[in-house]
Amino acid sequence: MTAALPSDLTCPRIATRANGLELSRVVAGMWRMSDWGMPVEQRVRFIEQCIDLGVTSFDHADIYGAYSIEGLFGEALRAQPSLRDRIELVSKCGIKLVTPNRPQHSIQHYDTTAAHITASVEESLRQLHTDRLDLLLIHRPDPLMDFDEIADAFSRLRQDGKVLHFGVSNFSRHQFECLDRRIALATNQVEFSPLHLAPMFDETFDGLQDRGVAPMIWSPLAGGRLFTATDANAENLRLVIKDIADRMRVPFASVVFAWIMQLPCRPIPLTGTGRIEAIAVAVAGSRITLSRPDWFRILRAARGHEVA
Repeated sequence: MTAALPSDLTCPRIATRANGLELSRVVAGMWRMSDWGMPVEQRVRFIEQCIDLGVTSFDHADIYGAYSIEGLFGEALRAQPSLRDRIELVSKCGIKLVTPNRPQHSIQHYDTTAAHITASVEESLRQLHTDRLDLLLIHRPDPLMDFDEIADAFSRLRQDGKVLHFGVSNFSRHQFECLDRRIALATNQVEFSPLHLAPMFDETFDGLQDRGVAPMIWSPLAGGRLFTATDANAENLRLVIKDIADRMRVPFASVVFAWIMQLPCRPIPLTGTGRIEAIAVAVAGSRITLSRPDWFRILRAARGHEVA
């Protein structure tokens, strides 16, 4: 049986880069908000409960919920305007979805032109009922992206006070560094979990650590597969994590979040839940330090073999 979470649990903060943006150590991901079925009053309360936990950073993208999530969140900010100055708003742009909400899109594709970046920001600001984004990310690397054009667009948005900091998502180390040479980037948001280890071994994390940049992490619980996958490797991994969690008397997911945050590149994991109890479990992970042997037990189980 795991111990109860402390009643005074709060999330620390972290600078994504020296002299740059600060985010909460755990970020609340909003991409599923349309599935939560919350009326606007409940959305306000959810944001307030996150803030009470110290989770003040909220991750969006223009396309989430087929272009609906920013509007849902913005309704909460309009209902309670004082929330805006207590939080950090993150959004992404650069993907055009085919959806009835965008009938002019004939094919799903990337668009990282200055015109599209600027138009996306304007729409995000309108939907979120705010005058600025704290952080804007390019959502996916675009084969047609022009690094100079993106950097110029970012610079103009900063000059206009519409976006305070910039980053990317799902970029390789080389792609990140190409844009970072033109304009300082605050983060690279990438997929990482014990079931998706690629950034640990493809130089993504090494490169970010070298530049003093903290990555953001999407799907830290592998989209729930850590709890549900039935292949032998995943089942063994689950048993290893559970053994550590039981021994430490902490929740299973707290161990996973702790394992991720213990990396020296200082990853910032995102949640994907509307359950404040689950967010508290993630925050608890920020207060846990695994022993080095336990950390490597999880890595060994995740990879299915010993280190060399």
